[in-house]
Amino acid sequence: MSEAISSLPVLRIAPSKGWVSLQLKELYAYRELLYFLIWRDVKVRYKQTALGAAWAIIQPFFTMLVFSLFFGRLAKMQSDGLPYPVFAYAALVPWTFFAQGLSQASDSLVGSANLIRKVYFPRLAIPVGTVAGGVVDFALAFGVLLLMMFYYGVRPGWQIVWLPLLLLLALVTALGVGLWLSALNVKFRDVKYVVPFVTQFWMFLTPIAYPSSLLPEVWRPVYALNPMVGVVEGFRWALLGTDTAPGPMLGVSATVALLLLVSGAFVFRRMEKSFADVV
Repeated sequence: MSEAISSLPVLRIAPSKGWVSLQLKELYAYRELLYFLIWRDVKVRYKQTALGAAWAIIQPFFTMLVFSLFFGRLAKMQSDGLPYPVFAYAALVPWTFFAQGLSQASDSLVGSANLIRKVYFPRLAIPVGTVAGGVVDFALAFGVLLLMMFYYGVRPGWQIVWLPLLLLLALVTALGVGLWLSALNVKFRDVKYVVPFVTQFWMFLTPIAYPSSLLPEVWRPVYALNPMVGVVEGFRWALLGTDTAPGPMLGVSATVALLLLVSGAFVFRRMEKSFADVV
């Protein structure tokens, strides 16, 4: 019996040292767990709520109503020749996906403390599953956007084929920032208080209530250092046919989003060794 036991393979789990690889193959090996985490987040998000998944529609829709009243009607904000409600809502759909993903991912590790302490698995699966679960909410809000486009007589053109890539860019941005904040939140619990302020400030730095065409063209690539600029204007171009076709702005935004994702992933992996002890 002892000989049989000694012949079994031994897996030793030890904390990493210094900068380590991302081990994406290991994350893929745990893809069933990733699916479970996504499904768990979707179910828990609206558990014991009176309106359930309707909150995914209520939040961007009522924000659109407020923007339409104050920016569209009272301030007479430009909307690139489109009805202001659909102009604003087309931006709020990807923005809400990003903001919710950022907020929930930043607190995902602390919220899964019991799981982290008891079981070994790639910790990257937690923030990845949290952000990916927001696609369900995005689909619900996007359905309302299609109804609004039909109501206002706005028809999408061939540009709509870009929509999955733009959604992926929003996901990459949310995940990149979420990895940074989730790792820092384990060590510095102040992060959860900073995130709402950062999100609100970020919202007004993104062309949601106003078009980026208000800026001089020479400054637009600098403005696109905010990766959500490329996402929002890309969505409007793909769905509403605005004059914000993919160009320097989208290229800059995509580059910044990828840098955030790669750097966030490496920082996350470097700090991962202390999660179980600190969380």
